[in-house]
Amino acid sequence: MRENDKVEAIIAEAIGWRRHIHANPELGFAEHETAAFVAAKLKEFGLAVHTDVSATAVVATLTKGSGSKAIALRAELDALPIKEATGVDYASRKDGVMHACGHDGHAAVLLGAAKLLAGSESFNGTVVFVFQPAEEVLGGGRKLIEDGLIERFPVDQVFALHNWPGLPEGHIGVKPGPQMAAVDDFEIIFRGSGCHAAMPHLGDDPLLAAASFVTAIQRLVSRSVDPLSPGVLSVTEIHGGRFNNFVPGEVKVEGTCRFYERALSDHCAAEIERVAEACALMHGGRAELTYKRGYPPVVNPAQGAALAALAGADTVGAERVLTEFQPSMGCEDFAFLLQGVGDGAYVWIGAGDVGPGAGLHGDRFVFNDAIVPIGIRFFVNTVQRALPVGG
Repeated sequence: MRENDKVEAIIAEAIGWRRHIHANPELGFAEHETAAFVAAKLKEFGLAVHTDVSATAVVATLTKGSGSKAIALRAELDALPIKEATGVDYASRKDGVMHACGHDGHAAVLLGAAKLLAGSESFNGTVVFVFQPAEEVLGGGRKLIEDGLIERFPVDQVFALHNWPGLPEGHIGVKPGPQMAAVDDFEIIFRGSGCHAAMPHLGDDPLLAAASFVTAIQRLVSRSVDPLSPGVLSVTEIHGGRFNNFVPGEVKVEGTCRFYERALSDHCAAEIERVAEACALMHGGRAELTYKRGYPPVVNPAQGAALAALAGADTVGAERVLTEFQPSMGCEDFAFLLQGVGDGAYVWIGAGDVGPGAGLHGDRFVFNDAIVPIGIRFFVNTVQRALPVGG
């Protein structure tokens, strides 16, 4: 019996794993209980388990047949610093920490695939199961690469999935080229001379410089980037001043840039610095930029995307596999693993309409358990496509 025929038998168990992880969320690089739970299950399935690779990561290997090819499947372990408001009976037991992105579901799906494949003879080669810490903000994927994941567990391709609200349930989305954006963050300190609000001529006004910058920097997208190359720049924080009758001597502005072309990282850094310094000089002050290069874009190679699309068709039917759609300006540190390996794909599993306020990173987000079997089948089919018996 093929593993896909056995999925139904473990759905309830996999959903139970998902809800256990959901009730016990942990933030990035602190997923000790979650990692221990995952490691115990993988050992129970008979896999070779490694917990000494990188921080709280769990890596397991499974080899069948004599094939030399290897692929990796990745899921995330971390939750978010959000106070849950779902009201479900398995809600977070940790105040202010919540699985609001579906990593609990992704981990359960990968565990389900591992359990089925462990008892399988339907592939030929090695599967590396990577349960990654700190996908959110902290760059656990980058640390995995820096700590030698690929050198220790060399693979030919790497695949990951993510539940995707708004994409119809029962559909899968994967496309060659960009699917998720890069993200860079910036912080600018505008400095000048503070003064009494009634005597502005006695000082400079960093607030005016900051306000000028907020409007002027939008030229970066509208006038300095090719209109056919998508980009977003958002100013998200302004901090300065303590009293309403005193002009502060320092104002901090923070924001983020999103784009698909890696070369835009250097362009954004240079343009933000140029505009900030010009705005500061115009108001008699100075500006100091800190530019932080974050996650690179997720760009699916054609070969990996094609294989994932075939596995998707095996899972939900070719008519429900989308390969042409608008990519997201959201970011994902799977990009580091994809860059490190060189081939593979990042895939969206449709979660359907989750309603207002219940999307990714919302305090009312609830993972759609109906897609658990779809995710398990997709991973199993990916392995069978990538590591065929006789291949």
